Amino acid sequence: MDVNNERRTEQRLTFNWPIWFAEDFNDALSQGQMIDISSRGAAFTCYKDGSCPDPGQEITARFSVPRFGPDDSFDMANFTRSARICQVDDVNSFSRRVAIQFAEPLPFKPGEQSDVPQTPGAITI
Repeated sequence: MDVNNERRTEQRLTFNWPIWFAEDFNDALSQGQMIDISSRGAAFTCYKDGSCPDPGQEITARFSVPRFGPDDSFDMANFTRSARICQVDDVNSFSRRVAIQFAEPLPFKPGEQSDVPQTPGAITI
């Protein structure tokens, strides 16, 4: 029996790009690596150390998202968003995967842009 546990209501854009985050943006920022993003949330990896956030924690994140145009061109749109940590999973002995939900959605749906390249796999920018 096939069971579909997919709860996403929007297609995500998968790409590798830095994300900067902190509980208090006036403190030192930690860096993660973006995995995927939608207009309402994102997932990233970070080191499994004291800077990695915990479920339920509130953070502020700074990141860029490609906005695609004709002829496979793109510009990077920069955002700063408050977010709540929804889930944290161990990836291996030194890194974790963190899922966040934005307090304010992005003004577009990154994975549903009409000009997103249809190449299978992750977009590496």
